[in-house]
Amino acid sequence: MKMTFRWYGESDPVTLSHIRQIPNMSGVVTAVYDVPVGQVWPRERIAALRALCQNAGLAMEVIESVPVHEDIKLGRPTRDLYIQNYAENIRRLGEAGVRCVCYNFMPVFDWLRTDLHEKTEDGANVLAYEHQTLASLDPAHLSLPGWDESYTPDQLSGLLAAYRGIGHRELFDNLVYFLRGVLPACNEVGIDMAIHPDDPPWDMFGLPRILSSEEDIDRLFAALPDPHNGLTFCTGSLGAGRDNHLLRMAEKYARAGRIPFAHIRQIRYRGERDFAECGHLTAAGSLDIFGIVRALVRGGFDGYVRPDHGRNIWGEDGKPGYGLYDRALGATYLNGLFEAVQYYEREN
Repeated sequence: MKMTFRWYGESDPVTLSHIRQIPNMSGVVTAVYDVPVGQVWPRERIAALRALCQNAGLAMEVIESVPVHEDIKLGRPTRDLYIQNYAENIRRLGEAGVRCVCYNFMPVFDWLRTDLHEKTEDGANVLAYEHQTLASLDPAHLSLPGWDESYTPDQLSGLLAAYRGIGHRELFDNLVYFLRGVLPACNEVGIDMAIHPDDPPWDMFGLPRILSSEEDIDRLFAALPDPHNGLTFCTGSLGAGRDNHLLRMAEKYARAGRIPFAHIRQIRYRGERDFAECGHLTAAGSLDIFGIVRALVRGGFDGYVRPDHGRNIWGEDGKPGYGLYDRALGATYLNGLFEAVQYYEREN
């Protein structure tokens, strides 16, 4: 297991020197953030980013993410050009020592929350989701936390209209088409594609979600058995779906060598589809974080891990979900779990 930490580049208030001081931190998960989606990343930008990380004593082996252009998801005629560009990005990242790319195939919105600053009893701020609040919104006039500036109203309206002809089957077929176009490059340079599950794992505003369950994941792996076709095992995303058996899935996909990357976060259920994020400890929420770590270890998991979505605590006014302090606490907790479980498994 390699412990990593999400870092948003030089503009991130969480510095590389802070990240380096977290025990057992091997590297950062980052990206080139200012190149338009669908374009090729300049080699010099990739090299400069890698140099920043290495000079701080941290590896840059995981990229999150190389975004997938909406034309690919929609299956438009322009998709082949964008897939070629994506494959070239894979090659260039492989040249720079990257070994894993986390990406998603969620239409329009790659995550949704209804509150980015919910105040908890102990004074922390957390991300929260209330399904009825989201369902009551008018898709033609959306105002969503974290997404208000992602698209102009006309752009959002156009995208929603374009997806009216795209159902689950069509979106899945477009995912397979995309992966068939980029996996040869992955095999050339030894990079794993690690798809992130839907967050949350159900359809939104009539937009299909196709990676929400064990059945969905099995379908993808059956369609493309290439070993570089992998999963980002996100406990919070999959865990929001109450029917998902996370312990079984963790061991199953780890044993199959299909989890190059794991996002480990805790949520607390507050309704059938309502939840709030919380501290990483098993006792803090509804997910068995200890059991998930044990299942990963028993399955032979040896990939990358990052503490996912921390609270804002101790007065920190950081990027929602991505402050320093609580994610550092989460990393320390996860380090302890992995060490204890690995030691126990060796001795027994």
